Amino acid sequence: MPATQRFVVSADGVRIAVYEEGNPDGPTVVLVHGWPDSHVLWDGVVPLLAERFRILRYDNRGVGLSGAPKKVSSYAMARFADDFAAVTSELSPAQPVHVLAHDWGSVGIWEYLKRAGAGDRVASFTSVSGPSHEQLVEYIFAGLRQPWRPRRFARSISQALRLTYMVFFSVPLLAPLLIWAAFSVRALRRRVVDNIPDEQIRHSANIAADAATSVKTYPANYFRSFSVRGQPIGVVDVPVQLIVNTRDRYVRPYGYDETARWVPRLWRRDIRAGHFSPMSHPQVMAAAVGDFADLAAGNPPSRALLRAQVGRPRGAFGDTLVSVTGAGSGIGRETAYAFAREGAELVVSDIDEAAVKETAAQIAARGGIAHAYVLDVSDTDAVEAFAERVSTEHGVPDVVVNNAGIGQAGQFLDTPAEQFDRVLDVNLGGVVNGSRAFGRRLVERGTGGHIVNVSSMAAYAPLQSLNAYCTSKAATYMFSDCLRAELDAAGVGLTTICPGLIDTNIVNATRFDAPAGKQDGQVDDRRGQLGKMFALRRYGPDKVADAILSSVQKNKAIRPVAPEAYALYGVSRLLPQALRSTARFRVI
Repeated sequence: MPATQRFVVSADGVRIAVYEEGNPDGPTVVLVHGWPDSHVLWDGVVPLLAERFRILRYDNRGVGLSGAPKKVSSYAMARFADDFAAVTSELSPAQPVHVLAHDWGSVGIWEYLKRAGAGDRVASFTSVSGPSHEQLVEYIFAGLRQPWRPRRFARSISQALRLTYMVFFSVPLLAPLLIWAAFSVRALRRRVVDNIPDEQIRHSANIAADAATSVKTYPANYFRSFSVRGQPIGVVDVPVQLIVNTRDRYVRPYGYDETARWVPRLWRRDIRAGHFSPMSHPQVMAAAVGDFADLAAGNPPSRALLRAQVGRPRGAFGDTLVSVTGAGSGIGRETAYAFAREGAELVVSDIDEAAVKETAAQIAARGGIAHAYVLDVSDTDAVEAFAERVSTEHGVPDVVVNNAGIGQAGQFLDTPAEQFDRVLDVNLGGVVNGSRAFGRRLVERGTGGHIVNVSSMAAYAPLQSLNAYCTSKAATYMFSDCLRAELDAAGVGLTTICPGLIDTNIVNATRFDAPAGKQDGQVDDRRGQLGKMFALRRYGPDKVADAILSSVQKNKAIRPVAPEAYALYGVSRLLPQALRSTARFRVI
C-alpha cells in the first residue's frame, strides 16, 4: 500500500513533507533521517514495522519535497527539533510516539528532548549514530583535561579529529559544489555508505541535489556545538536506546561511554556495522524498536533488551541464550553447567533423552534455566527443525556450542565402511549441520553471536589407529577455519576447541575395531588401560568448559585445552613431519 503524503508547517514557516504508512491502528513510530539522506533511508526498515506500527517519516528541511530555506541558521538543531514537534503535534496529538532517528536526525531529537514536556510526547527514543551534541562535546573536553589518563585522553583526541571533516563541509559555495559533484558519481556514493551492497543502498533519485542543499546543516551546528561547553547538561527523562555501530568512522563507540550520566533509563546495543546501519542492518533497527515499544507498553523485556540495559547487574553471560549439543555427559554437560553459573539460559540437546533431561534438571536445581531436547546431530533435517523450534520458542541462541561427537578406534582397513561414515556423520556432519542452521539465523539477526565447534588435538596429531576419529576432527578444524572467515563480516565469532586427553566417558563409549584375530578380551583390556590412563590424567571436562567460556569472551579463534594439546599444536606448526612419524603408534 503506497504511503500517504502530506505537508506540515514548522514553527518558522518551512513546509515539511511527511509520509504515512503501516498499520493505522498501531502505535506510532516516527523515523527521522540524517545527512545526506532522505526519508528513503528507511525503505528497508518500514516493511519490517508496517504490520504492527503506524509509521511517520519525513524529509528534513532542504531535502526532497520539504522546504529549503536559504539562511544557514535555518538548519540549526533547534529548527530540526521544531520540525519534529510540528509533525508529531499535528499527526499524533493524542498519543506519545516512538522515535527511531539516525545521524543529524538523531541529534535533532536529542535537542527536542531538552524541551519541557518532551517526555509527554516521546514514549521511547532509539538513537543511531547521532549523539547529543552537548554530551559528546563534554566527553571530548573532559578527556582532554585528563592527560594523566592516556587511554581516555587519546580517545578524546581521536573522536575530535574524526569530526574535523565538518570544517570542510562548512565552507560556503565550495562544499555544496563538490558534494553535488561527488554524489553524482555512483561509485563515490557507494564509498560514502561504506560500500554496502547495491541492493541495500537506499538513496533517492535526487540525492546529489539534496546533499548539496542540506549540507548547510554543518555550518549551522558544528562550531555552535562547542559554544555550549561549560553549560549544564540536562537529564533526559525518556527511555533511550543507543544502537552503536562499532565500525562507524565518525562517531566512535567510546563516545557514548558516559551517556548514562545524563540518561537514567539507558539501553545500548553494539553492532558490527558502519555509519549507515539503517541500510545494512534494517532488521536490527526494526527489532530494537519493537522491543522498546513492548517495554513501554508494560510487557516483559526481551532477553536482548535485558542484555542491553546499562547498569543492570548480570553474570558474564547473563541474559544470554546458549545452545549446547551432546549435553548429556562429559564436555557438553560441564559446558552447560558453566554457562548456567554465569547467568545464561540453556538449550541442551543430546541423543540420550534421559541423560539430557538429567542435565537440565541439575541446572534447574541450581537455580538456572534449561530446556532439554532430544537430537541426533547427524540428521540434517532434524537439526534444521530443532533450530527453527528453538528460535521460535526461545529466540536465536547467542552462543552455539557444537559439541556432540562419538569416539572410534581402529585402523582404516579394520573399520567397517558404515562405521567410518557414522563417525564422519556425527563428528563432522553434526558440526556442519549446527553451524548451518544457527549460523544463518545469527547472520540474519544482525547482532553478532558466537559459534563454538569442538574438535580435538587429534585434528593435528595423526594416529593410524584413530583414522576415522582424526579425520573427522581434522575436517571439523578446517571447516571451522573456513567458516570463521565467512562469519566475521557479520560480526559472528567462531572458536575451534581442541581438547587433549580429557577424563570423560569417551573411552567406554568408543567403538574399537580390532584387526582380524584379536580377541574381544584383548580389546577390553586395552579399553580398560586407556580408561585408567585418562582417569589418572585428572584433567576433567570442566577445564574444557572453562576454556570454552573464556574463548567466547575473548573471541579466540583456536583454543587447545590441556598441556599436551598445546604442545602438539606447536609441533604441528614447527615440525609436522615429527607428528606424521608418530602416526604409526597403535591404540589397539
